[in-house]
Amino acid sequence: PVLIFGVSASYGAVADPAPFLQPFLILAALTLFLAVLGPAAAALALRHGTD
Repeated sequence: PVLIFGVSASYGAVADPAPFLQPFLILAALTLFLAVLGPAAAALALRHGTD
C-alpha cells in the first residue's frame, strides 16, 4: 500500500488533473500509524523472544 499511495501522490503532484491530497494524506496516516505501532510490536517481540 505504501508504494501504491506513494506513486499516486507523486503522479498527482506532477499531473495537474490527478488528485494529490488524498493519496498523500493516506500515506501520511499509514506512516504515523506504523510509527506508533512499530516500537510497540518490536518491544513485544523482544519480550516474547527472551522467554
